Amino acid sequence: MKINTNSNVYTFVYAAVMVVIVAFLLAFVASALKPIQDANVERDTKNQILTSLNITGLSGADIDQKYKEVVTGELQEQGGKVFVATVDGATKYVIPVKGRGLWGGLWGYISIDEDKQHVFGTYFDHESETAGLGARIKERWFQEKFNGKPIFTDDPNQVALTVVKVGQSKKETEIDGVTGATLTSVGVAGMVTDGLQQYIEFLNK
Repeated sequence: MKINTNSNVYTFVYAAVMVVIVAFLLAFVASALKPIQDANVERDTKNQILTSLNITGLSGADIDQKYKEVVTGELQEQGGKVFVATVDGATKYVIPVKGRGLWGGLWGYISIDEDKQHVFGTYFDHESETAGLGARIKERWFQEKFNGKPIFTDDPNQVALTVVKVGQSKKETEIDGVTGATLTSVGVAGMVTDGLQQYIEFLNK
């Protein structure tokens, strides 16, 4: 029996078969690549945590190896996770933080000294902040402004560390934001202050 390739039925069946085949192939590829994608996400997270500990410049398997050497444990505190690390023989704690910028989500890690009073290092990233402006929170020159800064002033129950407009920092706990990125800087301020405040019980232990 000769198939009429010009009929509507043939066109419909052909299109349906092709859709099924393509869907199957996409599902197969996605399934095959998922372990690799998951491993890349896990490695990127490890690198972000290491960066907050001022350990940078690593790639590939070196990230995994260094992370294994430095990060020695995890704690569950106030419903969140705190990473315990050892850097140059000193204990550090890494706290994850999240916030909202001008165009999307912000996130990062803040490492603190064993005394839980000072920042050791930070890492910040963003979902879709403006290139050359708010996106600069990902650059090390901005993140390193937090190094060594005190978390508290007189009240141990209130986090004082924050971000202010450029040129308006007057206290040791105030960090100048990014020029031309006021709303992103406000977002980082909230992420830092509120993010650490969430762990106030841990910080006061």
